[in-house]
Amino acid sequence: MVDVDPITLQVIYARLAGIVQEMQNSLFRTGYSTIIRESQDASCAILNTRGEVVAQHVVLPLHMGAFPACAEAVLRHYGAGEIHEGDAFIINHPYLGGSPHASDMGVLTPVFYRGERVGFAASMAHKSDIGGTVPGSGSGQAREIFQEGLHLPPVKFVSRHRPVKEIEAILTANSRTPEVVLGDIRGQVGSGRLGERRVAELMERYGKETVIASTELLSSYTENRVRKAIASWPDGRSEGESFVDHDGIELERPIRIHVAVEKEGERIRFDFSQSSDQTKGPANIRPPLVRACCTYCLICLVDPYLPINQGLARVVEATFREGSVVDPRFPAAVNTYMPTALVVVEAILKAMGRFVPEKRIAGGSGSAAIVLGGNSTAGGRPYVHYEIFSGGTGARWGKDGVSATAFHLSNCKTAAVEIIESEFPTRVERFEIIRDSGGAGTWRGGLGFGRGYRILQGEVRFSMRTDKHVVEPWGAEGGKEGGKGACIINPGAPEEKRLPSRFGDFRLQESDQLRIERPGGGGMGDPYARPAEKVLEDVRQGYVSPERAESDYGVVAHWADTDLVWDRAATEELRQNKRKKS
Repeated sequence: MVDVDPITLQVIYARLAGIVQEMQNSLFRTGYSTIIRESQDASCAILNTRGEVVAQHVVLPLHMGAFPACAEAVLRHYGAGEIHEGDAFIINHPYLGGSPHASDMGVLTPVFYRGERVGFAASMAHKSDIGGTVPGSGSGQAREIFQEGLHLPPVKFVSRHRPVKEIEAILTANSRTPEVVLGDIRGQVGSGRLGERRVAELMERYGKETVIASTELLSSYTENRVRKAIASWPDGRSEGESFVDHDGIELERPIRIHVAVEKEGERIRFDFSQSSDQTKGPANIRPPLVRACCTYCLICLVDPYLPINQGLARVVEATFREGSVVDPRFPAAVNTYMPTALVVVEAILKAMGRFVPEKRIAGGSGSAAIVLGGNSTAGGRPYVHYEIFSGGTGARWGKDGVSATAFHLSNCKTAAVEIIESEFPTRVERFEIIRDSGGAGTWRGGLGFGRGYRILQGEVRFSMRTDKHVVEPWGAEGGKEGGKGACIINPGAPEEKRLPSRFGDFRLQESDQLRIERPGGGGMGDPYARPAEKVLEDVRQGYVSPERAESDYGVVAHWADTDLVWDRAATEELRQNKRKKS
């Protein structure tokens, strides 16, 4: 291997990270859909010739597992003589590749330098609609992947710089929003071409051998950093579990995610074999993504600024039981994988608290995706209004949770109200923090939020993929649970209806109101140990009501006009009585 001095290594690392960021910016700015332009549901990466990640800009950490699995499928289906300069491959098959679900389309562009293939520039981005039984291709009641939309094995979308018209025709014939889907895919191809040029420029500057050697050194550095951190943790075994509400079909059956973590020396093993059986509905998740969940948790616990590369994957040893929710058999449905993935992360972090107690965290809101599909007034063309949400994070050891934010695996942005109202026949009438939704604790959970819509044009087909409407975000170390989520049609009206956390194709009519309530995070530690001054500030800010301040925290206060009056004597009495009982 070529010797690379430390300064050059750092420069190449920064350049690779910059290339991926530039690819990402290109993708966001050329996106046709609000999913990419506004929510930024996409990631980019540079892969080596074996399909291993050498640099990634982490918007969605699950793509750390998806990229190598997709590249492996391309290399399995195409020999070296069939991969040419100017090609671009697409794939969205969860079983033949590594896409999380049909809507996530991977585009891999082979990178050539002086006629030699040196890697791939890759992107993974959500598509507005790829067919299936409902607009947006995400029915919460799908029973097999064939109901979730068009699935493509690795195929060439571009061959020697020429678009493959047959593939474009197949895509447009299977989408309710063909122009948007094709526009987004072409943006991914352009992003890959940009990455290809920048990698070639990097090799021209520093030499091909030096750049390739640097990627290997960076992967080894990342692996060694993580193993060294693991070695500093106490040896032992720990278990963690968390639950998904249901699979969208068996609404009374919670889904168990269980992980046993064994740590010995610098090795760590994750065993998911005791998780629930695979589900009838689309709550299943494939092993490459579960491994990415493990990788994400290690990054959180070791160093959030670690270089993202294959060195992380080398550390993770994971075992599964075939036929379980985390290793389903084909053709089990998978399109609502994301809420399950976040519960996987919760179970892992719960187990890891034994090894890294200073980084314990309570349960959070999970993720949500809503889809409103219909025909617009402009020419009667179909539209797909798609949004991604999170909510409140769980409290952390030593810190409160964060309110109304994206976190863990779901780093996408909440679409701006102005964008939603300008592009879809929907009006956003409320967008607000939900008071008392954060779990009480020494450190309070982050608050969830409510978002209210009015349908301006019927008929609209509504689908939703989320969690935590039944199983609330758990508290830790004596902290209380966070508030549950809800989906309410026409709240407060005689015809009010509450929908489950996963469903597909509920029909909304013009003037109907829709309210989405996102959960708050769980609290950490005894609520009565929270300083009274912090509780009072929470009341002032509208995060906690005076009633809950008294019942949950033992802090007695009331509003007198615009002033908050604190009853110190009553507070001390309440808290002393609590201490005596405990």
